[in-house]
Amino acid sequence: MIKTSFNADWLVGPKPSYFGEIDTDKKPHKLVTLPHDAMWEKERLKDGSPSIACYPEGEYEYKKSFFVPEEYRNKRVTIEFEGVYNQAMVYINGDFACQHPFGYSNFYVKTDRLLKYGQENEIRVIANNYKDSRWYTGAGIYRNTKLIVGNLTHIALDGVKITTPEISDGRAVVKVATVIENEGLSTLTVQVLTEIIDADGTVVASDLAPVTTFAGEPATLRQSILVKAPKLWNVDEPNLYTCRTTVKADEEEVDQESTTFGIRSLTLDADQGLCINGKVVKLRGACIHHDNGVIGAATIDRAEERRVEILKQAGFNALRSAHHPMSKALLDACDRLGMLVMDESFDMWSSTKTEYDYALSFPVWWEKDVQAMVDKDFNHPSVIMYSIGNEIPETGSSIGSMWGRKIAEKIHSLDPTRFTTNSVNFLLAVMKELPKMATAGHFNISEDSGINTTMNNLGDILSAIVNSELCTTQTAESFACVDIAGYNYAESRYLKDIEQFPNRIIVGSETFPKKIDVNWKFVKELSQIIGDFTWTGWDYLGEAGIGRVQYDVDSSSPSNQGMYPWITGWCGDIDILGNRRPVSYYREIVFSLRTAPYIAIQRPEHYSKKASLSKWSWSDSVSSWSWSGYESKPIKVEVYADAEEVELLVNGRSVGKAEAGEGQRFIAEFDTIYEAGEITAVAYVSGQETGRMTLHSASGAVMLTVEADRTEIAASDSDLAFVMISLEDEQGNLFNTMDRKVSVMIDGPGLIQGFGSANPATEENYFEKENTTFDGKALAVVRPTGAGVITLTVTAEGCTPQSVTINAL
Repeated sequence: MIKTSFNADWLVGPKPSYFGEIDTDKKPHKLVTLPHDAMWEKERLKDGSPSIACYPEGEYEYKKSFFVPEEYRNKRVTIEFEGVYNQAMVYINGDFACQHPFGYSNFYVKTDRLLKYGQENEIRVIANNYKDSRWYTGAGIYRNTKLIVGNLTHIALDGVKITTPEISDGRAVVKVATVIENEGLSTLTVQVLTEIIDADGTVVASDLAPVTTFAGEPATLRQSILVKAPKLWNVDEPNLYTCRTTVKADEEEVDQESTTFGIRSLTLDADQGLCINGKVVKLRGACIHHDNGVIGAATIDRAEERRVEILKQAGFNALRSAHHPMSKALLDACDRLGMLVMDESFDMWSSTKTEYDYALSFPVWWEKDVQAMVDKDFNHPSVIMYSIGNEIPETGSSIGSMWGRKIAEKIHSLDPTRFTTNSVNFLLAVMKELPKMATAGHFNISEDSGINTTMNNLGDILSAIVNSELCTTQTAESFACVDIAGYNYAESRYLKDIEQFPNRIIVGSETFPKKIDVNWKFVKELSQIIGDFTWTGWDYLGEAGIGRVQYDVDSSSPSNQGMYPWITGWCGDIDILGNRRPVSYYREIVFSLRTAPYIAIQRPEHYSKKASLSKWSWSDSVSSWSWSGYESKPIKVEVYADAEEVELLVNGRSVGKAEAGEGQRFIAEFDTIYEAGEITAVAYVSGQETGRMTLHSASGAVMLTVEADRTEIAASDSDLAFVMISLEDEQGNLFNTMDRKVSVMIDGPGLIQGFGSANPATEENYFEKENTTFDGKALAVVRPTGAGVITLTVTAEGCTPQSVTINAL
């Protein structure tokens, strides 16, 4: 089949009424290129819900005209949608073509019976989002679309499934199952050539076999192909192969498909834990939502790839999609770059978490959506496990757990090569019993509080509830349904559960960022604990302010989320621009991936205030020694180090030494007086220096620096250039307290896909051409509209304008 992008030339606007054609108030539609986030383009509401970043919800119409040649009459024409949020309804030439309620799974629309050949055709897609999510979802056709044209006899969609069940020294058996569909009128015998091609383009193995197909019936060909001296896939060496499948009838090629895969083995047991190719692997995991920061939920391939690049550089080797199936582009990037994946299916089953969420469709649609997830993931070596759900209330009952068994068994029937898990929140599993426990334990539970607020406000009582015998008994059956027990915020159960359940394999499927040192010690020392997934690896829109630090507030029952203008969760190791925050370097030290110490400075304007942190907060710190206006005032310095002690020097003078290392949770704190110049941290083990870090104060004139991540990109709707804008001095030191308005202007075949800062509480939009830096930085995302030279010019008050040139090839 020939697959081409179907992303160009869509019109998007508000969904019209039934009598929309005579609606005089109808707003004009806007021409866009997919992927596109219709929610992102709206003005935020001051009284909006912080869960969805105060964006307004709505109903949207996408439409597009496309020409269908007469020769397609004897072809099969299919349109693929990788993701439409939400409740998609598809119409072709005014007639109903397809429905798809779930906003996160891909689906195919077979168009043949509705097409007009040799003419223009129109496709319309209706989507809506309304009280259906606990986080920012975006809206509309936010993932890629493809036009797929094939002959009547062809390889079925998602019809090539590759496994590597036998791997030994110097050899591997690659098993390829290929489904051939005959949609013609007569029996046909075809020849199927399957070739295994290495990264250099060399065919290293092949097999040819005939397949006879009856009209209207699929036929499955199973081939076992020996590959000698295979290069195995793992996170450090992500070697990939291509399986090229060619179908011929009477010596004429009727179809060809190329499928990327990796040769690797997975094993799991209580003695060794998780092994890839026979070697123990501990999961340094990050949970991530699906939005891409300043471009909203638009899932453009390069944005997905860049996220994986940065997360891997920060020390992560595994990602958990929260809480929905990953995009194809993200999986492709994980394959290429060597990142393991826990792909998650649902955030709810039959019980709603918001008024109109997927639970209303789950009983009818869950099997189709599980099938779509597994079909999407099957050939990706990065995928090692499927999560059947996140914090599902039904996990706490025997009847409810039957849903989990159904989902897990469905997955195993479709893909027996990977593991299943269930990301269980013990508190939610016994939520119905909490009022009784609250009365006995003398604590309060608000019926109006969400799970995050409840967890945050319970404090130390949370651990007592999680460790209760009630939680043990009510989740036992749910964990018995899956291969790996996913624990959300339940590391306090690790020791007791590996003793009580000696065959239970556990993963920290969602954990508090401030507990990574404690959690990682468990992971390192206990074979049954295979990894830890922090909440969260990358900051995201919505759940606004759950990681914020508040000052001088009543902390007896703090609000878990920040009201407008809070926009991001502010709990990510990496901010929405892709810059690493101090906690990211702390985590790298805990992982034993960084030997040098790291310096972070708490914002001096809050020095004398009482800080109130949520369970998802890190300290309100910045790695900078540029604090103009705070000269001779007290300041607190944090130094992260895996060392026996750390010495802090300001302008060459010792402030003192402090213990660090694991016993001190890898943190040394110093109180000193700010003076411009330089600050240095030196780490020592047994009296010997093991590493140092120095920060310099920015001085002189504020200069704009503009740097693109790549100056050559493809002239494609799948590519982007990310341009980081910084306020620096001549030596490259950041002016983090000199924020100002910055304007961007683009010239050439490109547009600004998004522009903004990482400010977690801003009233500015990401679609304007002017924005204010935050901590001295902003980001402009450039998308090509054709081939040629694109020039982005950046201006700011008091600074010399700067430009960057990007070649779209």
